[in-house]
Amino acid sequence: MPPSPAEPHPSPLLRLKGAMDTLLVADVFLVIVGALWFLVAVICHSRGMEAPLDRFQQLWEPLFTPAIGLLMGAAVLSGVLGWWQRRWRR
Repeated sequence: MPPSPAEPHPSPLLRLKGAMDTLLVADVFLVIVGALWFLVAVICHSRGMEAPLDRFQQLWEPLFTPAIGLLMGAAVLSGVLGWWQRRWRR
């Protein structure tokens, strides 16, 4: 739905923040799905099924490692920005 004429267009910075928020929400869900997949894969491995754990290991480096890194980087950046904002309000 396009914005009505009475609503101002969001600034590019607000659009960028919204896109980053959307990306981070998707990233959180990817990390959660990866953790659940790993749990199921370990249970399957203990019962003699190797395929889920093998697939998880294949995807670990190209998919899950960057997703976890992005999540950790966003958490650190959020903390630093929060500290910076509190520092300048004093």
